[in-house]
Amino acid sequence: MIEVVPILNGRFAQNCYLLVPQREPAAVLVDPGEEPERFLAEASRRGVTIGEIWITHAHIDHIAGVAEIQRATGAPISLHPADRPLYDNLAQQALSFGLRMDPAPAPDRGLEHGQRLALGDAEFEVRHTPGHSPGSVCFLGPAMVIGGDVLFQGSVGRTDLPGGSHERLMQSIREQLLILPDDTLVYPGHGPPTTIGVERRSNPLLAEPVGR
Repeated sequence: MIEVVPILNGRFAQNCYLLVPQREPAAVLVDPGEEPERFLAEASRRGVTIGEIWITHAHIDHIAGVAEIQRATGAPISLHPADRPLYDNLAQQALSFGLRMDPAPAPDRGLEHGQRLALGDAEFEVRHTPGHSPGSVCFLGPAMVIGGDVLFQGSVGRTDLPGGSHERLMQSIREQLLILPDDTLVYPGHGPPTTIGVERRSNPLLAEPVGR
């Protein structure tokens, strides 16, 4: 059993997730955004440490707090290598929003499609889902997906940023997410959770032709 704790944060209203396994002392933090002190406080409140940092993609709102979290915890960072250029460009991303940030620490592990990540007694599978960014991934766990900015309630991720592709995003959603059972929970990078079944039936963007 994994408890998924969403932590809404920052000017981008981004969802960071603390994944807390039953009867285990170490949790996983997914996409540490702009308010790292809140993420550390939530872990402390629940009596767990942050043992790993998993990143769905390397846009600024999902990695702004990664350096501070790693300094505080020593947790290793996992990122798909196709997003490494974005990740290494954090300081430049920040400047485009009038912010100043130090470069992010180097990732410790490169994620690959089909890779399996253990968390307590549970297992998460990495699904490479490019389109929003070249190295976007989703983490498929027990009856759930930690989805980053791929699929939202009633919408999909934007594709007008460098490295984005609408066609690739729609292909990723259809081939990697819509094949999942209807009751699979989707925890997105922004907005409320949803399910695969709800999005399959009602998301207007999923009715578009694949080749748009």
